[in-house]
Amino acid sequence: MQQLKLISLNGVKIDQQVYEVILQTEAGEISVFPGHERLVTMAKPGPVAVRFSKDSDFLEYYAISGGIVKIDQDGMEILVDEADYGEDIIESDSKEALERAIKMRDSAQDQIELERAHQLIDRHNVRLKVADLRRRSHHRNNRPQQ
Repeated sequence: MQQLKLISLNGVKIDQQVYEVILQTEAGEISVFPGHERLVTMAKPGPVAVRFSKDSDFLEYYAISGGIVKIDQDGMEILVDEADYGEDIIESDSKEALERAIKMRDSAQDQIELERAHQLIDRHNVRLKVADLRRRSHHRNNRPQQ
């Protein structure tokens, strides 16, 4: 097991022992297990999947805005501006917000408005991806055993 700290500007989202963390970095997707080599890298906006137990297939998902990842012998820290727990994401709200952001982009009057619209589009695309992963994970884990 390894200690995972997921910290956003709004506070600590996770601070506990986990078995595996999967996330997107600038170099591609990585899976971090106990004993992972030391690493400092940039996390890309996207889902973070957390497996709390070695004996479980269940993953919890978080939508992050990107940030910094530090891995050492003590565990792993992910420092981000935003991190939303997958169970808290309301898919219909994120779809509506994405539509508004696309309209904002299409009617942007200057570069500042355009960049803000792109940030919102990216944020809500990540939230929708996490909602989809969570839904598929729940469906897979709730199927009757054959």
